[in-house]
Amino acid sequence: MIFVVFALASGAFVSAENISNILVQISVLMVISSGLTVAVASGEFDLSVGQVAGLSGVLVAGLMVWSHLPVGLAIALAVIAGTVIGIVSGLLVTRLRIPSLIATLAMGPIALGLNYAYDGGDSIYSSFPQFFYVIATGRIGGMVPVPILIALVVVAAFYVLVNRTRLGRAVVATGSNLQAARLSGINVNRCRMIALILSAFGAALGGIMLTARLGTGQPGAGEPYLMDSLTAVFLGMTAFKPGRATVQGTLVGVVIIGMLDNGLNLLGAPFYLQNEVRGVVMIAAVSLAVLRGEIRFF
Repeated sequence: MIFVVFALASGAFVSAENISNILVQISVLMVISSGLTVAVASGEFDLSVGQVAGLSGVLVAGLMVWSHLPVGLAIALAVIAGTVIGIVSGLLVTRLRIPSLIATLAMGPIALGLNYAYDGGDSIYSSFPQFFYVIATGRIGGMVPVPILIALVVVAAFYVLVNRTRLGRAVVATGSNLQAARLSGINVNRCRMIALILSAFGAALGGIMLTARLGTGQPGAGEPYLMDSLTAVFLGMTAFKPGRATVQGTLVGVVIIGMLDNGLNLLGAPFYLQNEVRGVVMIAAVSLAVLRGEIRFF
């Protein structure tokens, strides 16, 4: 429906170049949302994904520019740093029994504080190694944009993990009914821990891709992705398996958000309208699911 409306409103919307542009624009969101989906599927929420993305994005920039580390090593260390945030969140949830909403809400500012401590609150403007820019601007065979390929590989990996592995089925069972999963012999704390770690891992990867696209390390660059990721996940929970977070459903949600943003831009809508539309879409999606009994928060 959204596609048809924007296609009729603007002929440029359906062009191959614009479709490719939409996919490139949503590649970062696709990666971050896929990781968040695993956390939600386990029955947990990760409200730190935006700050974790920002931390990893700034860290990879600093390691390349200030420490002169090779691109591969800088990326690896930045991913590890983001993943550590997920480990701490998991320990808070599973060991101290702090609700994930509170634990990750607290870890977000901690990640942001580490971010500012590392770069002094300033963005890192510099020329990165050319190979790093390939993450954002490269093309395979001169046709397929690298960020789209990376995003699809990550989405496919998370899909296989959740739907085709014993661990993934245990994670979903934990999120569906914690007590039933525990009684069936599933180590629910292990599943919740791994889910939060994978969520942080996805956020870290997305933050690195974002830095490559922006060409600079910005402390707060990842924060808007929390709202967008949650919106994508909740939209997805009304798609394939109502009431359940699925990677394929989240992918649909991400595409919807991408089409909305792109379509509004083509129509010349003011930038603040995009945020308002996202909020309305999220409220509508969650309200519909709650009214149908597909999602329960209590």
